[in-house]
Amino acid sequence: MDLPSGVGWLLLCACLVLSKPTLRKDRVYHEPEISPRLADENNGSHKYDHEAFLGKEDATTFDQLSPDESKERLGKIVDRIDGDKDGYVSLNELKTWIKRVQKRYVYENVAKVWSDYDTNKDNMISWDEYKQATYGYYLDSPGDFEQFTFKKMLPRDERRFKAANLDGDLSANREEFTAFLHPEDFEHMKDIVVLETLEDIDKNDDGFVDEDEYIVDMFANPDGGVEPDWVKTERDQFSDFRDLNKDGKLDKEEIRRWILPQDYDHALAEAKHLVYESDLNKDEMLAKEEILENWNLFVGSQATNYGEDLTRRHDEL
Repeated sequence: MDLPSGVGWLLLCACLVLSKPTLRKDRVYHEPEISPRLADENNGSHKYDHEAFLGKEDATTFDQLSPDESKERLGKIVDRIDGDKDGYVSLNELKTWIKRVQKRYVYENVAKVWSDYDTNKDNMISWDEYKQATYGYYLDSPGDFEQFTFKKMLPRDERRFKAANLDGDLSANREEFTAFLHPEDFEHMKDIVVLETLEDIDKNDDGFVDEDEYIVDMFANPDGGVEPDWVKTERDQFSDFRDLNKDGKLDKEEIRRWILPQDYDHALAEAKHLVYESDLNKDEMLAKEEILENWNLFVGSQATNYGEDLTRRHDEL
């Protein structure tokens, strides 16, 4: 669920109004599954683990390396994962790494637009830089459009920017700017995601989302025609599963449970698996030596692929 901000959001809203959508608008955000289970766990293949730990593209790159090159690069990755530099990789540090790898597209998206906003090239983006780049035209040329949309969206973006800026200096580093552009992917931004969703849907401004507002957000039916069957299903969903306290409306907590469900944490499960398989002294922490000792669990190489090919061919005989 990509939540656009600024002008992009305005254009999206305009398109939705003009097109009179008759299809579901899915506001539910799901954590991405790492990848399909790639092989039977008993056949000796670690391809799933490699893609979870490295991402699909980098896993393919490692497959072409010699064992020595693969272990050397793995050692450098371990140094990056060890965020507190205590010489060990904790379960949480490993989970954080895996989540970041699986959301690489988010960071790549930020990298593509970074230079458009970092106008003074100090490797930070201030609120003023973002405001000028996004709203400068409307700030310089006020008019009817500015009165209707700019006044609404500017404070909304500023509120989100401040929430993303953890040190309060109104100047975002890459991680903070990523949280600003993709708030659904950051735990500390989820209150903002809920609030913006409420503001989008709550047309009568009572601080709640009633059933009609919930349906209108998905299905515009200005002519009052017969509702499709899926709309009736959504009404049942609202009353049976969304409205938990049965008061006929959704509050912020009910909206949170709807759009940000607590899905199975694939990254945590994979991190636990890697720790269990590599923790030689069973202290629930991974020293760099333990990871390198089990390097073929984390990364591939020409040698591991050759061994897996031999096993596969033997099984096929």
